[in-house]
Amino acid sequence: MVEQRKGADRSQLSLDVGAGAPAEKQPRVHTVTRVVQLASREVERFGTLWVAGEVSNLRSPSSGHLYFTLKDRRAQLAVVMFRSAAARLAFRPENGQTLRLRGRLTIYEVQGRFQLNAEHAEPTGLGALQQAVERLKRKLQTEGLFAAERKRPLPLLPTTVAVVTSRTGAALRDILRVLERRFPVRVVLCPTPVQGSGAPFEICSALRRADALGADVIIVGRGGGSAEDLQAFNSEQVARTIGKMRTVVVSAVGHEVDVSIADLVADQRAPTPSSAAELVVPSQIELVERLSRLRGGLQRATRHQLRRHELHLERLRGRLGTPQALVDRGRLRVDELAARVDSACRRRLALRREALRRLQLQLHAQRPTARLVRQRAQLQQLEHRLTLEIRARLRAAASALGSRVAALEAMSPLAVLARGYALVRDERGRLLLDADDVAVGHELDVRLRRGELRCRVERKIPRP
Repeated sequence: MVEQRKGADRSQLSLDVGAGAPAEKQPRVHTVTRVVQLASREVERFGTLWVAGEVSNLRSPSSGHLYFTLKDRRAQLAVVMFRSAAARLAFRPENGQTLRLRGRLTIYEVQGRFQLNAEHAEPTGLGALQQAVERLKRKLQTEGLFAAERKRPLPLLPTTVAVVTSRTGAALRDILRVLERRFPVRVVLCPTPVQGSGAPFEICSALRRADALGADVIIVGRGGGSAEDLQAFNSEQVARTIGKMRTVVVSAVGHEVDVSIADLVADQRAPTPSSAAELVVPSQIELVERLSRLRGGLQRATRHQLRRHELHLERLRGRLGTPQALVDRGRLRVDELAARVDSACRRRLALRREALRRLQLQLHAQRPTARLVRQRAQLQQLEHRLTLEIRARLRAAASALGSRVAALEAMSPLAVLARGYALVRDERGRLLLDADDVAVGHELDVRLRRGELRCRVERKIPRP
């Protein structure tokens, strides 16, 4: 195809100079403009292509365009890069640098100069851009800007999130969508360009504005792009500004595989802007589940404490004896344990209530008010039921203890004496059950309900 096109060019551009033609036929004469136009058309048919070579004769006039020569060992090619394309470069071309250019071949008709209109340029091999980034990484790491001990934890429940990114980028939409879904908070946008030669200065200015807001956390970043597009976040200026922030900073630059210097300096690195939003705010659903788990733990802890005290009461009841003094001490012990159980339950309830109150205040600040009202009502119902259950169990325990005490008192020898009976002991203190165990003249001790009698046996009445 190329050879055919070249052959066609030669036939089209051939100039009849009269060689071998009849003397009477006049040659066809072309203007210089026509010749250059015909050549330009054929050159432009090559379309977009890549060319690699060494830069020489670099010129950068006030117009912002770049003019240089791209050469190798055997040939050279004039190159022009207009201001719009030159402004997108993440590096500054220099003489002697080896570049790979993408552009279109043209002929500058005014001078008849064959040249390449370059649209994009990048260093070959590892590249000057990547080399500069690696040098800066080593420098900042030596200074300790990447150290783990510098990293600060994210706040548990942020109320204000500052976002530093482009106003029109997809990153902002992703962040707002995730924040709205997980836990709506106040979002303050500090807009900034995220690529281009002036982007590092603008990003630093936006970061300082965000830091002055008093927000709980700052998200800085942008969506994916080429290495040149992300270069602003690999600048030393942005890195040092992030390192000086008073506010916790989450960096989310590019996609998951992109790791910028800003990511390494920030307190937290997120693989994408959406992931950054998920990191900085919790899920409402997870918070409600956590509150439910706390309420269940409170109920289980209260039941466990009641069971422990019930078992302790049972052990105390087993140690009660028959004398009245033990019964009285048992009653006092029950009252004391009941007071301790009630006090312990009240203290635990007060502590749990205070913890729940703090959580409710935090949640109230985020405006899930309807859910908190319902949960507060449920908590009050549970507390009321728990209090009623504690009192019922205490009354039941006191009633059971009273029954046991009454049974013990009914079986006590003192109760028998109260019904008119007496205990009779001989001179050696033995209880007498049979009249034949004593003789006339023996002295006996008789214990009544109140007091004792010393008696002498005058006579014995034979058993019936």
